[in-house]
Amino acid sequence: MDQDLKRLDLPTGSFSLRQIKAATNNFDAANKIGEGGFGPVYKGLFSDGTRIAVKQLSSKSKQGNREFLNEIGMISALQHPHLVKLYGCCIEENQLLLVYEYMENNSLFRALLGPEEFQLKLDWPTRQKICIGIARGLAYLHEESRLKIVHRDIKATNVLLDKDLNPKISDFGLAKLDEEDNTHISTRVAGTYGYMAPEYAMRGYLTDKADVYSFGVVTLEIVSGRNNTSYSSKEECFNLLDWALELKEKGDLLELVDPRLGPDFNKEEVMGMIKIALLCTDVTPAVRPTMSSVVSMLEGRAIAQELIPSAPSSAMNVKEMKDVYQHNHETDMSMSVDGPWTASSTYTADLYPVNLNSDYLSNRN
Repeated sequence: MDQDLKRLDLPTGSFSLRQIKAATNNFDAANKIGEGGFGPVYKGLFSDGTRIAVKQLSSKSKQGNREFLNEIGMISALQHPHLVKLYGCCIEENQLLLVYEYMENNSLFRALLGPEEFQLKLDWPTRQKICIGIARGLAYLHEESRLKIVHRDIKATNVLLDKDLNPKISDFGLAKLDEEDNTHISTRVAGTYGYMAPEYAMRGYLTDKADVYSFGVVTLEIVSGRNNTSYSSKEECFNLLDWALELKEKGDLLELVDPRLGPDFNKEEVMGMIKIALLCTDVTPAVRPTMSSVVSMLEGRAIAQELIPSAPSSAMNVKEMKDVYQHNHETDMSMSVDGPWTASSTYTADLYPVNLNSDYLSNRN
């Protein structure tokens, strides 16, 4: 690990275990702010007054050295207002630790979809701001940074919120470089069911349009205040996206809007955002816009196109994807749900086990 880090020649800092123990009060349980497949996350305070979040790689973690190094290598090379900042790392006494800026309002998932006691009142302008911020962060990753990166795991748990509710994309352990001479990357499938684009989930066909699809799903969650993967087998709709498409056919898309917003929202802006989300989640990758185009549409500098109906063959792929999802859900394969500050709600071809906790299940609807 030390040799690998030296080869990376990172611009981030290196911290001693003693420093981090002092900052977190020796990883006191009272400072624990999250837990997932990667391991626990603690808040801390350095002696100079800097507030931090420390992600600790657990010995039982499903993610290993590869994801740890990938996270450091990717995020340390990136600087953007809508990407979480990595201060550095610590590798000492068999401890693998990542040190981030502290985000006061935890994750978008907890603020919007978590247990009621953790939810925040997110009015329509705030939801718009969060959506635009995520889009800007992705546009930077795909089109503006010197490294062209596909995140692969965009979802509400991987969007963190600062004290002013500005969003920052986190968890780059699964991110992939999108090299310009490749039209796509054939790779093992890694991500989260319910957010993965069908062409990637089924065939391992990865381009930046996979992130665009995931962004579309998150946008629907922001508008509706519902979790895309919360569904009952008794319901006709498989997930939130299905419901949105059904409402579109009925001409009743405003039924998607989170009841918690009441009447206090701009209907034109809401309809525009829903149209953008449906465009981003089209089953045909070529139909999905670039993230820079999404930013322009969200900011009103371009008009959101109407959803272009996909070919029947593409629609069939969605049905097949549902069958794959349902099969894995029923056989307890490859699906997990995590809390904030984690990169663990992920699926890979290595078949990570289920991690559905009772607190989440009781609050997911």
